[in-house]
Amino acid sequence: MSPRKRPLVPVSSRRKAADEYFPFNLLPVECQLHILSFLSEVDKCSCALVCLSWSRLVRSWKLWRVADYSRRGVFHLGQEGLLVSNREFERWKSWVHHYTHHLISRRASLLTLKASFDLGDRYHKWSELLSHLLDNVHCRNLSHLDLNWTFTLLEPLDLRVHSKSSSHQENITKKDQVASFQELLCKLTQSCPRISKMRLHFDWSEVSVNMLTQFQQLRVLELKYFWVLKGVTPSTLQALTKSLPNLKSLTLHILVPLRNPGISYTLESQSLEFLDVSPSRGLVFSCLNLPALREFRAKKIVRGITLDKRTRLQIQSRWPCLYHVLREGTPKLQALNNERLLPTWREQSYRELKAILEQSCYCVQHLDSWIW
Repeated sequence: MSPRKRPLVPVSSRRKAADEYFPFNLLPVECQLHILSFLSEVDKCSCALVCLSWSRLVRSWKLWRVADYSRRGVFHLGQEGLLVSNREFERWKSWVHHYTHHLISRRASLLTLKASFDLGDRYHKWSELLSHLLDNVHCRNLSHLDLNWTFTLLEPLDLRVHSKSSSHQENITKKDQVASFQELLCKLTQSCPRISKMRLHFDWSEVSVNMLTQFQQLRVLELKYFWVLKGVTPSTLQALTKSLPNLKSLTLHILVPLRNPGISYTLESQSLEFLDVSPSRGLVFSCLNLPALREFRAKKIVRGITLDKRTRLQIQSRWPCLYHVLREGTPKLQALNNERLLPTWREQSYRELKAILEQSCYCVQHLDSWIW
């Protein structure tokens, strides 16, 4: 027997039945946009193929709030120098340019920008690509910036043997990176003054610090290490934190140059609640004025320099114990190196906190090795 044929249903009846089961088109436009906003970029593009009305919805600038250039390289994050083929890199580069054109054509209104490009690369002109994006989308309300401007994702390794002038060439490349970064940072200060969360490598030059202090809405800041010619001076670090009145969380990756033994820093902020300097090396605080601080993380990292006892004691004698610095400058401190502190920790004896402090303090009592 032939299979039973289904009765034909008029188109109008089918539409009516579909609306009864899925009344999405009956919702107000703002509700429809809100629902679609939870989809990824790929899913939004798939929705645009469903029907004409959905295609018009997906073209709304309200649905394009994130520019994430790291999505195609998600498996390579944190693995700088990963060997990939030229073909794979060319495919990724083509995707980057198409993605940029897509965001611009949608007149995106960005809230988040994530990217990893070597801004010193004059051949691929990544700096110009990001500037072009910022010039042609609405980014006045950009609030989250995650930028690695020292490395390009999925870029093939240069396997050529380095010449004798490679060190000189590396310095030139780094200076190009800094110059391009400062140009981009200047554009960000003008186009995106409302950034509240920022994560990027930082060169600690006076120009960069002055521009960074213009982001008065910053609440979360993470400054990763970058090649520094003159080092970070105590006055520079203090000026940065004092100039950001809304800063709540600060993470610092600072490498104090070996030529500056004995240097110590002062940190002052009326709003800071979380401070993490555990990724830093050689960062010693002589004074903290952080009345709102609730959590502090620090880690003592041995630098690998063998010093004679006299020199070591001469350097360490300049450094106060972290226990006294915290007692005097952090009245609301509740956690130290992920260890919960009792409300009466200031009344506790020094020996009760020694197990926590000896992991992060550089004073004479906590660093007995001759290797600094």
